[in-house]
Amino acid sequence: MSTSPSPATPPSPSSSSSPSPSSPTAQSATASAAPGTADIRRLLSAAFIGTALEWYDYFLYGTAAALVFNRLFFPELDPAVGTIAAFITFAVGFVARPIGAAVFGHVGDRYGRRTALIVTVVLMGLTTGCIGLLPGYGTIGIWAPALLAALRFLQGVSVGGEWSGAMLLTLEHTPKEKHGSYSAVPQLGSPVGTLLSSGAFAAVGALPDDAFYSWGWRIPFLFAFVLLFVALYMRLRIEESPVFQAMMADSEKNGPPPAPLIEAFRRTWGRILIGIAAAFLGIGGFFLLTTFIISYGTGQLGVDKSVMLNATLVGAVVEIGVLVVGGRIANRAGPWKVCVVGGVVSVLAAFPAFWLVDTGETPLVVLGVALGIGAISIPYAPIGAVVSGMFPENFRYSAVAMSYNLAGVLSGFVPLVAASLLGLSGGASWSAALLLIFIAACTAVGSYLAGPQLARRLGHDPSKQHETSKAIA
Repeated sequence: MSTSPSPATPPSPSSSSSPSPSSPTAQSATASAAPGTADIRRLLSAAFIGTALEWYDYFLYGTAAALVFNRLFFPELDPAVGTIAAFITFAVGFVARPIGAAVFGHVGDRYGRRTALIVTVVLMGLTTGCIGLLPGYGTIGIWAPALLAALRFLQGVSVGGEWSGAMLLTLEHTPKEKHGSYSAVPQLGSPVGTLLSSGAFAAVGALPDDAFYSWGWRIPFLFAFVLLFVALYMRLRIEESPVFQAMMADSEKNGPPPAPLIEAFRRTWGRILIGIAAAFLGIGGFFLLTTFIISYGTGQLGVDKSVMLNATLVGAVVEIGVLVVGGRIANRAGPWKVCVVGGVVSVLAAFPAFWLVDTGETPLVVLGVALGIGAISIPYAPIGAVVSGMFPENFRYSAVAMSYNLAGVLSGFVPLVAASLLGLSGGASWSAALLLIFIAACTAVGSYLAGPQLARRLGHDPSKQHETSKAIA
């Protein structure tokens, strides 16, 4: 695996690496590259299991915010206001994500992708488990929501460095021509995390209400301690990125590079904005169609909470299939093109998805949620290849983390904005559907603008490369 070109160096037709083939950095990267099949499988397993834990923990909070936290941590408020307050603590995690991006981006660019990923997974597992131990408002008063918000903040810091590190470690170990499908592997952690979190809540949701609200809801959070040990074991077995090893060899010869985050904003702020737009649907759209729609279905439509939770489970299964297929198509057509198509499909699916949920009929509710999640999963599959491909390796972790997590900041407020728009529209779902259309349009435009950036940096068109390889074969 070779390193990526700097913005000032036009790529040659025969190479997509930044240094010349004779440079020490290129030689070091080449020597460290080409891991064996077993190494790649171990790497992909570690990336997948770690991100599954991260998203299990993160989505668990969103589900609990929709079903539990308004009653246990904000009981003095009107139920509708309590739900909004619970979603505000949900949004706190997203506000913290750029802080995590800055901290772990620096760690990942200076001390290693692997080091950053080990710290993020430990932080997330511990904070989520502690939420399961937290007393409610009736026990410790105002300290209960305060501690809940603090733990949510630490969750956000952890996620701020997790996704980017897992994605980079995956892509920097694997061939560029397969980045579409390989970039989808860490993304599988999202639907699997949803299956685990929604499944856990569906299981404890079968308990009588008294048991569920007193101790049942805590079990899924406490299970994070178990998952932490599994994820940590996998992370400790992976090797450092060959790209980072080459960066360290170059630093020993030429001295340390400038502060990565400062360099990222100074040299590539336009690409960061493009990355924010391109990543918006995969995060914001997902929380609109899971966290918000659970609250909307149970609170506004009177649908049983088990139906809404099971609908998100079906949606997660659909997402797994879409991610696998979307990643493979991205190898042939190009990641950014798949993201553009996914944005357009999501625009077209927005109103039908909510119309189906509005019927309140169980099969149609499940179909509506699955339709919406399936549509927004199309651009989510190769988005890692799109965002990471735009940035030089010496500050790539910081730039990718900041792009993705600034999109996360906007996304964290999506359930809150959707709930507020719902109130303004008198409970009509067209307001939420328009919000989804806006988010999807942002991703379609951002992905389209990323196309020329990727062609300039990577120096190849995956679709043409696939045609050439097929002709040679």
